[in-house]
Amino acid sequence: MAYQSFEKLVVWKKSSRLAVAVYREFKPCRDYGLKDQITRAAVSIPSNIAEGSER
Repeated sequence: MAYQSFEKLVVWKKSSRLAVAVYREFKPCRDYGLKDQITRAAVSIPSNIAEGSER
């Protein structure tokens, strides 16, 4: 099977856009605990996809 960069995966591209959208949406949020948790969760999606594609 040929190696394909994770950056070319549609699911990674969509999850990356989602992470950016979450950051933008929660930027004015004053509930810092919620803001931190939701942004970390959003970033973990493309990160986990990238990590899994390297295996």
